[in-house]
Amino acid sequence: MRLVASGIVCPGRQGTARSSCAFANIAVLPNGRWLCGFRGGPTKTQTVGQHVLLTCSDDEGRSWSPPVSPFVPPPVEGRPGLFRAAVPTALPDGRVLLTLCWVDHSDPSLPFFNEQTEGLLDTRLFHAWSTDNGETWSEPVLMDTTPYNVPTPVTGPVLVLRNGELACQFELNKHYNDTSTWRHSSVLMFSGDGGTSWPGHVVVSNDPANRFFYWDQRPGVLADGRILDVFWTYDNQAAAYLNIHARESVDHGRTWSEMWVTNVPGQPAQPVSLADGRIAMVYVDRTGRPTIKVRASDDGGHTFPAETEVVIASADVERQTTAKQIMQDAWAEMEAFSLGLPATTPLPNGDVLVVYYAGPETDVTDVRWARLRP
Repeated sequence: MRLVASGIVCPGRQGTARSSCAFANIAVLPNGRWLCGFRGGPTKTQTVGQHVLLTCSDDEGRSWSPPVSPFVPPPVEGRPGLFRAAVPTALPDGRVLLTLCWVDHSDPSLPFFNEQTEGLLDTRLFHAWSTDNGETWSEPVLMDTTPYNVPTPVTGPVLVLRNGELACQFELNKHYNDTSTWRHSSVLMFSGDGGTSWPGHVVVSNDPANRFFYWDQRPGVLADGRILDVFWTYDNQAAAYLNIHARESVDHGRTWSEMWVTNVPGQPAQPVSLADGRIAMVYVDRTGRPTIKVRASDDGGHTFPAETEVVIASADVERQTTAKQIMQDAWAEMEAFSLGLPATTPLPNGDVLVVYYAGPETDVTDVRWARLRP
């Protein structure tokens, strides 16, 4: 693959409410519009002042509309909240479905992650719909994630499955002051009515021994209808990251293969099918200087040969990972990253569109885009 174009979706402006622009996702709409949702904030980790923004490009990234924040986060059970992520999906009927990640803001002094308990602030999912390519939106509707009544941070866009259903993805954390052991899982919930209700559910990843954490699931629906899910994998016993793990489903997410280990280090984005039958996977490699790369697989995602590797972006900083001893060290390390979280989507001509955040320091980052061609 080769990098054929790149640019900035929204620059981070130091000292403003948009100094930290991060956590981007993007959808390509039927009319050709690129719709991007991301989080803005005065710093990367500060919850006060964070808000979600939407922007679009109608000329394939050459220019972008002024970012807008069209939603007022509603209270949940009487508690105020803020939106932390906005993730668009283009639906087959022409509508756009936006998944919004809500975070409890009843005590603005609390950080998102509780270092003492490893719990999260209460985190819920809302959905909003647009019938005019993202120009206007319905009021956000709280998603019923029962039986998962714990913090449920979103991990990516709603998937459009080949059987006509939708699948909403998130992961399970534990409540903020819960002192029990954190048992992480990745989940899909299914809808057959366009996202109005989500009655079906399946746990995609969970280690019963609680040694391996399959973080940040990134499922992609491939050209043949399979779902390939890839994971940023952490060994909680060794306090170290492993190579990207993966598994697949051939029955629309209901059952999953055994997990396998790819030959790629780092944090992946959604895998994308290429016209020649290969699978592209964008990922962040932090084994040295932080770098966003892409590799291609010709064996269904089991291996991604090093000779297919192309660099998309590199940070102007030294290595941002260190030796860790406990989970809190991993969270502190994540909070300092100044490049990461790529998200991908295919373009109609077979190219791959990537968005990610990058900047000179932790709290000053842009949302950027790149276009890859097989």
